[in-house]
Amino acid sequence: MTELTVTIPAIIVICYLIGMACKATEHVKDNYIPVIMGAVGGLLGVVGMLTITDFPASDILNAVAIGITSGLAATGANQVVKQLSNK
Repeated sequence: MTELTVTIPAIIVICYLIGMACKATEHVKDNYIPVIMGAVGGLLGVVGMLTITDFPASDILNAVAIGITSGLAATGANQVVKQLSNK
């Protein structure tokens, strides 16, 4: 289970930063940001599988799924911060 605590947060943090950059531009609508985060996360999942020796997936399909989930988690983390700051 150590692999999940090492690799997935890295994808989440990278996707969160990319999402913040998308939010800062006028060219990306807010409703496209989760789709972008999922796609970027999927790509990073494959990169993680190819470069990290103890990545939790050994095939591309599972690596993409882990990456997409991590990318969408970055969107969820943004919403949690946003909702907590509104109260």
